[in-house]
Amino acid sequence: MKYNQKSQSFVKRAWQKCYHGLVKRHYHYFTSPLRVLPDFFVIGVVRSGTTSLFHYLGQHQCIRTAAYDELGFFDDNFHLGMNWYRSLFPTSFIKKKIENKYGKFLTFDDTPFYIYNPLVAERIHQLFPQTKLIVNLRNPIDRAYSNYDIALTKNEKRTFEEVIDHEIQFIDRVKDKLDDKAFLVNEFYELILARGFYSSQLKFWFDKFSKNQFLFISSEEFAHNTNKTLEEIFKFLELPSVEIKDLTKQNKREYPKMKEITRDKLINYFKPHNEELFRMLGRRFEWDE
Repeated sequence: MKYNQKSQSFVKRAWQKCYHGLVKRHYHYFTSPLRVLPDFFVIGVVRSGTTSLFHYLGQHQCIRTAAYDELGFFDDNFHLGMNWYRSLFPTSFIKKKIENKYGKFLTFDDTPFYIYNPLVAERIHQLFPQTKLIVNLRNPIDRAYSNYDIALTKNEKRTFEEVIDHEIQFIDRVKDKLDDKAFLVNEFYELILARGFYSSQLKFWFDKFSKNQFLFISSEEFAHNTNKTLEEIFKFLELPSVEIKDLTKQNKREYPKMKEITRDKLINYFKPHNEELFRMLGRRFEWDE
């Protein structure tokens, strides 16, 4: 996830396009002019079930997925160009075939890191101003704890309590730097707690897109009542409701229960952020209530 508006040198840009296009995507890159672009986006959030959602949506007869989830084109990979991006999606021939058989065709970009980056919102709006956006929101306490569990596999030696204490102090010190979008994306939203400040992140998107272009999903509801949530998504996408047969959860991890004293601390910490989110959305999620 990066906020970078600086252009790379011509030689470096050309080399990267050649390597990631011709070498990594080969046939798909050569046929990129014959390929479609996404009809909708899943923009967040990390550790909320977006990989499972990618897997489930791909089973709908009217939907074909991109080559993989977390494409990261509009943040980390924007310099690779539109031909590289197109190479990740189905061909127009597949689109025509699906439309002829089922009446409608959709494909999508599922990158949960997009939500944190105001530059991504600007880029997507510039190219797809009428697109639909799906946002999967998880209790920020559980999302942070899940992110911490991932960090443990990357040589994080501190306890969860030590991490959040350090981050709370850091966040308090840098409050006057949050107008710097590069700092916001490259440093601030690397924090596992800051990634749960959903209302602040969504303001950038609401500045670009109307609220009726969004569908907000509760990660908890999605996990416990998957079929109902999928029906809601299909309705939002104006697709016929179908039964998804393989509901195997993807990227599921097991880890020890959080200490109650830690959860109580974080309930109080996130409360103002969650309340602002609920006001923005006009709905509440059952997070620690």
